[in-house]
Amino acid sequence: MAKYRAIPDGYMTVGEVAKKLGTTVRTLQYYDKEGLLSPSTKSEGGRRLYTDKDLITLYQIVSLKSLGFSLDDIKQRLISLETPTDVANALTEQADNIRGKIERLTASLTAIEQLKAEVLQMQTVNFKKYADIIVNLQIKNSSYYLIKRFDDDTLDHIRNRFNRESGLNFMDRFNRLSDEIIQLQKENVPPESEKSQRIVKEYWGLIMEFTNGDMSMLPKLMEIGNIDTATNAWEERQKNVNDYLEPALQVYFSKLGINPFEEME
Repeated sequence: MAKYRAIPDGYMTVGEVAKKLGTTVRTLQYYDKEGLLSPSTKSEGGRRLYTDKDLITLYQIVSLKSLGFSLDDIKQRLISLETPTDVANALTEQADNIRGKIERLTASLTAIEQLKAEVLQMQTVNFKKYADIIVNLQIKNSSYYLIKRFDDDTLDHIRNRFNRESGLNFMDRFNRLSDEIIQLQKENVPPESEKSQRIVKEYWGLIMEFTNGDMSMLPKLMEIGNIDTATNAWEERQKNVNDYLEPALQVYFSKLGINPFEEME
């Protein structure tokens, strides 16, 4: 009993501190050994004693650890708690870290839900497509709907033809041209106009870049791009692009005196 009476007012034993924050005595002993959180003092009997201030520091450690920070990272992030401003700064940093984790988790949850929807729509198990969809969801490529429309040969072509950087660059240009075509459609710009033909020429150039000049790929691309009934916003947008492109491409090829679609037959 004398050992317990030797504990001064305002101090807590290691067991009391562990209980307050739902950790273990062994964990606190480890934090002491690693220099993360040492007891403020020791009792006459050699027991580790902590203060309320130590409790706040432990809260910083536990919170940062729950966010995935290593102990070395936590050492660098611990903020001194000597003034109210110090405490406020520590709490602000904790709040910012938590917000960041919430954003990352929200993005992951959205991607998982989208992937689940795509998997159910595909009706067949295809892990290569699943992986491609996941990658495109992570880089926030809104055109990932295309993936489920591609057959395995076309997907293999894409994997061999593009890396992450060149693929993103291609999709940026594809989306920019699609936006310009949608705008032409809204403004009722005639397909035979100079402005329209300039954009159509660039669009056809993208198709040739995608196929690397392999005309045998055109039938597959036409099949993929043929959207009778749109089931989502991307498909609705692409359907509008196709409706404008079809007559515009006819004008473009007529002026060139060629018909690449006849060459496919």
